[in-house]
Amino acid sequence: MLDVTLILLILVIAAALIFDYVNGFHDTANAIATCVSTRAISVKGAIFMAAFLNFAGAMVSTKVAGTIGKGIVDKDNVTQMVVLAGIIGAIIWDIVTWYYGMPSSSSHAIIGGLVGAVLAHAGVNALHWAGLKKIVLALVISPIIGTIFGFIFMLIIMWAFRKSSPGPLNKGFRRLQVASAAFMAFSHGTADAQKSMGVITMALLSYGVIPSFEVPMWVKLACAISMGLGTAAGGWRIIKTIGRDFVKLQPVHGFCVETASAGVILGASSFGMPVSTTHVITSTILGVGLTKRISAVNWKVAQRILIAWVLTIPASALVAYITYQMFIPIFGK
Repeated sequence: MLDVTLILLILVIAAALIFDYVNGFHDTANAIATCVSTRAISVKGAIFMAAFLNFAGAMVSTKVAGTIGKGIVDKDNVTQMVVLAGIIGAIIWDIVTWYYGMPSSSSHAIIGGLVGAVLAHAGVNALHWAGLKKIVLALVISPIIGTIFGFIFMLIIMWAFRKSSPGPLNKGFRRLQVASAAFMAFSHGTADAQKSMGVITMALLSYGVIPSFEVPMWVKLACAISMGLGTAAGGWRIIKTIGRDFVKLQPVHGFCVETASAGVILGASSFGMPVSTTHVITSTILGVGLTKRISAVNWKVAQRILIAWVLTIPASALVAYITYQMFIPIFGK
């Protein structure tokens, strides 16, 4: 007789790794859009650099994984089917937004997916409202901080190099921008691969494979490799939206965007706060763009990005809720 729970566990692990892969090509733009748009590095070189550093960053810490795995729902209501439906909700939303070139948040998507699946399984009482409040607060505040940091950092650079001519200045910052893009790619790995690590560890704990919430080494490696491979697959649609359509950037602007964004993300990851890398870098681009003039920002693109942000949690939750209901006749509740 087939062990349905074991089959679901295998499906959960496979779906989580697929999510990491999708996250990799969906969020490639977070690290490299600005340096590609300013021609500081070729598309191919940028993508492979980001892939390697995403992998390296994913191996550094598991604090964010712990927040995702323990802070959203009551562990007694975490079944394999709940986790599987939640991941599928996140994957579907990521693919939809990638298709339309919209930089939505994979962090929002996985959180929304888990919430929707838990609501379908056990109702609102199974949610950890304190944990959700911390997560949502981090996701809301991070774009504000990103905008402020980007604006202030750009003003500091402008003041420091106020006597420099634009040509030599941009030439120098084009080289520095490659380093800042690498910094951003590493920070992205420390944040985003952690979400799947948390989900897989949650599923392993639910099945009884591990006695407590500790991320196994093979889970770290599998998630890091999946994200690295996904990043290597590219993500040109979103790169174009962030790096070219939103705000026109010069190398000095790109350096400020990537450095400020990476600082915000690494700071949040060190406290286990799962901020959205997409939100941070997009808002930092906004802050840098505002130092030029208000009209330097393409507000139509900004409006489309904002709509995607607002819709992500409810949309992925709805997909996960429906997916869970569809699973009931197949696997039972």
